[in-house]
Amino acid sequence: MTSFRIATAFALTAVLAACEPAAPPANPDQPGAQATATAATSTASPETPAPVAVSDAIRAVVAAADRSEDDRKLDDGRHPGEMLTFYGIAPGMKVAEIGAGGGYTSELLARAVGPSGVVYGQNTKLLLERFAEKPWSARLAKPVMKNVVRVDREFDDPLPPEAKNLDAVIIVLFYHDTVWLKADRGKMNAAIFNALKSGGVYAIIDHSGRAGSGTSETETLHRIEEKAVRDEVEKAGFKLAAEASFLRNPADTRDWNASPMKAAERRGTSDRFVLKFVKP
Repeated sequence: MTSFRIATAFALTAVLAACEPAAPPANPDQPGAQATATAATSTASPETPAPVAVSDAIRAVVAAADRSEDDRKLDDGRHPGEMLTFYGIAPGMKVAEIGAGGGYTSELLARAVGPSGVVYGQNTKLLLERFAEKPWSARLAKPVMKNVVRVDREFDDPLPPEAKNLDAVIIVLFYHDTVWLKADRGKMNAAIFNALKSGGVYAIIDHSGRAGSGTSETETLHRIEEKAVRDEVEKAGFKLAAEASFLRNPADTRDWNASPMKAAERRGTSDRFVLKFVKP
């Protein structure tokens, strides 16, 4: 891929940004416990999308009057209320986003954890140089982003030393990019494991690849097979606690490019897996 194609694919992927059989049962007092989720069993076929009971507090986060119109346009395809609910994001939490891009998800996290919480928003040098610097800097200047710590680091070691005992780390539509960008995902997942507290959530959402495709279509179709993600993350010591179906689309043939530039009118309709891993 030429540098121009890499820049374009990376930038547009970032716009979208800027999941164990013996897992313990979810705590019913946690916000995410209300989400539609199933224990990890098979990845053979997508589930039919099912509703998630989004709390009034999370609804208020998504409906905030000062959110940009551009962000609101992404909501129908991203279901931010369901996402925040499923992952149990709540006031006072310490969380991080890997591959924050322009900050769509980071801002939602900042609003959900509130002024008593903190969000570490990570981008790499390449991402910043090719796309994210301007929109990310502009977003960070918003008053609602005062609790967000800008993190400029590579994927192999994505979080600063002070980012410890985190409640959650999230990667939205970006894990596949770390593959074709040749990041050391073993190191990345180990670093995330170390940064989380016991019981902390590693949240991954991505475009579903075809069965058997593994990581082979991460650049061509911007998709990754769910099993490949599970295998890599579990190898790092995480346990798959639950998965949700609010971004599933059984009609998706998974043979088309899910990047915004190529998806066109199909943007936001790809079958996406929503996985919740926990640190034991």
